[in-house]
Amino acid sequence: MLHVTEITNWAVDLIGVKKTYARKIQALRGVNIQVGRGEIFGLLGPNGAGKSTLVKIMMTLVHPDVAHGTVLGRPLGNRKKRAVMGFLPEQSQFPPYLTARQTLDYYGALAKVPAQKRRERSDSLLGRVGLEQWVDTRVSQYSKGMLRRLGLAQALINDPELIVLDEPTDGLDPIGRREVRALLTELRRAGKTVFINSHLLSEVEMVCDRVAILNQGLVARQGTLSELTEHTMEYRIATTVEASALREEVERLGGSLQDGHIVVSGRDAKVVNEIIDLLRSRDYSIESVEPRRFSLEDVFVEIIGDAAGSVGAPPVVARKA
Repeated sequence: MLHVTEITNWAVDLIGVKKTYARKIQALRGVNIQVGRGEIFGLLGPNGAGKSTLVKIMMTLVHPDVAHGTVLGRPLGNRKKRAVMGFLPEQSQFPPYLTARQTLDYYGALAKVPAQKRRERSDSLLGRVGLEQWVDTRVSQYSKGMLRRLGLAQALINDPELIVLDEPTDGLDPIGRREVRALLTELRRAGKTVFINSHLLSEVEMVCDRVAILNQGLVARQGTLSELTEHTMEYRIATTVEASALREEVERLGGSLQDGHIVVSGRDAKVVNEIIDLLRSRDYSIESVEPRRFSLEDVFVEIIGDAAGSVGAPPVVARKA
């Protein structure tokens, strides 16, 4: 059953999304997702977390048991707003007898893009995704990477406000991935909202403004990259002398000994200074003090590892009026 709560300024504002499949398999158990307009948002999670189900619900390909909220300021599934959304599914399938240009013309016609506009956008988009030399080649002769590029062009043919991309760089080589990242950045500059479902954490980290990590049908963490990694900040202090003799005092101050380094977790510089003062008072020479912020992959592994077996309640997210 679908409920609408209110119109918001979020591009995607979904609350309490639930979906149960046959045999009582709970794919989504109350997901909260908020995506700001004009941002690139990444959805992460292990296999079976419910990512694809959530994407399909957003695109009205799967009907939720319960979903509150809006997409582009209107109820989920609103026909007018659905017409200004672009979608790249995880596996693109196109009529094999069509050329790239014919494929975009076909999908553009389905989206009710005027004929002249279809021709203009088709040539422009095929050039932008690197298929200008194969515009008149039948899709049946395309490689997996070429099909992915064509799928991106297809998702943009109707000049959408919201672009939903499921594994957009799958099958692409490093150069192709870089080109896709550049394209996504251009879309953001043009005011488009991009929603990416991906398992490539490094790709997401390079391009996304905000991310959500989905696990066992719930959002385990959601926010900007700095918000997600803030608690994983640490300082590593290296000395010329083994500091094991100072273990008790270091731990009392809030540090620990790891791999020959003194490690201070968190952002409290006061603790770091106290430990440095301790080392100097004992005539220890300090080789380096290195601040380190964990990567998105580190956070992902931490969350999925901590959540093995159970997941807490979904976080409360501040919502715009």
